[in-house]
This record gives sequence, structure tokens and C-alpha cells, in this order.
Amino acid sequence: MVHILVVEDDATLNRAVCVYLNDSGFAATGCLTAREAYDALYSRPFALIISDIMMPEIDGFAFAESVRRVNQTIPLLFMSARDDLPAKQKGFRLGIDDYMVKPIQLEELLLRVQALLRRAHIQMERRLTVGNLTLDADAMTATVDGAEVPVTTREFNILYKLLSYPNKTFTRAQLMDEFWGVDSDASLRAVDVYITKLRDKCAGCDGFAIRTVRGLGYKAVLV
Repeated sequence: MVHILVVEDDATLNRAVCVYLNDSGFAATGCLTAREAYDALYSRPFALIISDIMMPEIDGFAFAESVRRVNQTIPLLFMSARDDLPAKQKGFRLGIDDYMVKPIQLEELLLRVQALLRRAHIQMERRLTVGNLTLDADAMTATVDGAEVPVTTREFNILYKLLSYPNKTFTRAQLMDEFWGVDSDASLRAVDVYITKLRDKCAGCDGFAIRTVRGLGYKAVLV
């Protein structure tokens, strides 16, 4: 799984970018400030960083400069409302690799992310195998012992998420926000319905089980 860090103080845009990247087969982590981003960078390696410029306390320029002091190779993409040449010049001189002006098109963002990863020779792992189950994020297919199991896009994405983080508990609210969107009218009960469907469809899988964490949500446990 390719991990991407999104640093953007607009919570709505941050969430939209993360959801879109997650749906496209990546693992996106959203941070609202540079300080949060520093903590995230200490906790796990990331393959690429997307950052705003105009942020509170530490702006994108200072953030990019500090990242480049310790990592000269990680792809950095600025996503900013600033469309002036001085801002672009300063960003590229600090070592960023690409620059997008808001409002952005998520489809274009994805293309730029993929291009940056190709240039960095980072392999996008979009196939996940657990026991006799294989999930192919490019084809959006699930196969058990080589036979395809029919799943909807949302079912696939939920299963891919759970299996990408075995033993990690995801609350119903987290799954709802990511796969239904914050503006959805669906209730948290919809998550339970989808988990029941996935358990039925994965009954023949021998490498994992989806467990209920009482009062919280669900996790995939390897067996």
C-alpha cells in the first residue's frame, strides 16, 4: 500500500482529497496543520506529500523546507489558492516537484500523483492477497481460489481498507465518513449491513475474519 500525506487546513477539502485517494487504491492520511504532519511523518514512512501553502503557524514553504532538510527524494506537491509566479518560484526553489492551483480537479490530482510516483520509481501496490482471497484495486475485483466473487465498489473498498490494516479497529463513523461521505444521509446502521454482506461473500475465505469490536466498529483479523 502506497501511503500519501495530505496537509491541508481546509477540513472539507482535506477529507475530499483523502477519500478520493483512498478510493483510488492509496492510503491517505490527512493533517490540518504542519505540526500534525510532523507527528505523522515520525510515525510512518510516506511515499508522497501533498501540502497547502497558506496554513496557520507553519506555512507550506516552511514545511517543505524542513522536509527537504531531512528527505531530499520524497515527492512534494503544493496545492494552493496562490496563483502568482513568486509563490511558484519559491516553492520550486525549496524543492517541491509539482504545483496545483485551487480549485483543483481530483481527477487531475490523481494523474499528477501517479506521475510523481512513477518518476520516483515507487511501485504502487494495488493487489492484496490474504489467504485464498486476492483483491485487485485496478480491476476492482475479488477472487477466492481464482473464482471471482461479485462485490460492489463500496464493498470492495471497505474490505480493502480493513485488510490493509489487519487488527486495526475502524469505528462505524470512520467507515461512514470515508466510504459514504460526511454529507451522506445514511445512518451508521448502513455500515453493519455492508459488513454482513461482506461476511457472507467472504465465507469461503481462509485467511482472515471480520470481527465486531463491541461498541466501536470492526476489524479484520488474520487467522
